[in-house]
Amino acid sequence: MKESITNELFAALNIVILERLDNGFFTIVGTMPDWFNNFHVNTTQEPDRLNLGQQFPFLDNFLIDAEHFWEEKGTEPLKSGLWTEINILGNECHLEASAVCLEDKKILLIECLGFAYEEKQSLIQKARQNNLTYQHLIKEIQKKEILLHCFVHDIAGQLTGLNCCFALLALDNLTPKGRERLEIGRKQCTKQEMLIQEILKAFSAEVKSLEAFSLDPAHAPDAMICAVEVVDALLPTFTFHKMQLQLAADINSSEDWKVVGENSRLERVLFNLVENALRHSPSGSTVTVNLKEDGEFILVSVDDEGFGVPPELSKNLFQKFSQGTEKAGKAGLGLYFCRITVERWGGSIGYSPRSERGSRFWFRLPRPIVQS
Repeated sequence: MKESITNELFAALNIVILERLDNGFFTIVGTMPDWFNNFHVNTTQEPDRLNLGQQFPFLDNFLIDAEHFWEEKGTEPLKSGLWTEINILGNECHLEASAVCLEDKKILLIECLGFAYEEKQSLIQKARQNNLTYQHLIKEIQKKEILLHCFVHDIAGQLTGLNCCFALLALDNLTPKGRERLEIGRKQCTKQEMLIQEILKAFSAEVKSLEAFSLDPAHAPDAMICAVEVVDALLPTFTFHKMQLQLAADINSSEDWKVVGENSRLERVLFNLVENALRHSPSGSTVTVNLKEDGEFILVSVDDEGFGVPPELSKNLFQKFSQGTEKAGKAGLGLYFCRITVERWGGSIGYSPRSERGSRFWFRLPRPIVQS
């Protein structure tokens, strides 16, 4: 009963089982699948004298290897590889043979792959297509990287020109206030040059340098110092636009405001948020930078007195190339940069409308852990 079920199962799987006889011919074992009859194989007159090499010329060479395999009593099946035959109905069939040792019997299995072959070929084709798509994407990314690289170099060239202008201005008879603003401009150029160098290093080191940051408390950036630097740098711009920029009055400057991160990029995050508040606030309004302790985190917020963010836009504020309805921003990358930077450091960032008026953009960063 078990043998009958096994034979029927092989036939259902489109596998014909043949045994190699001492006379060099083959005989069918068990149930013969229907496809095998469509190859001019005469299984009725001489069932024990099947000449497969004559019927399937592809098998001639394989049977030489199979004879050696059977003599050596190989343990793993020996496969012929795929080949294609046309049956008496004119249909194309995809076949594969396997030589197997079963005790003292020399067994040959021939499988008609049918749908399995087509499915396999389809998967291979999809894999090839996916590989081509992947290679295309790699080339496109490389093109964009080269373009960005050139763009960064162009910016660097313009900064060099600005530095030359500042150097010439330093020779003029400036007022103390003028020299103070000149120094602010030179400091901003220096910071831009440092940022450009970081981007260029990121290209050469496959973004490793850009992603690196220190968890060492001794080298952790101070959020309070960064806030003071940003306020000092942007104060002339706010004054020019008849706006106020200030630190919250209740910040305790004696507290430890160190956070996980990297100093120049932390300053860039806060700079982006304050500059964003400047662009979306009316003349005569005030922007306030605040720092608060939040358990194992430090919470930094930027409050403005603008008109807030429409609800339909608030969900996508921190996505790449996201801009407001007035498109008062630059390329829509500022808030995206803030998000990926803060999240990379284990923090979070967000927006919330203020109850009185305006917007609050905030980010929360963990404190560095002091090893005992």
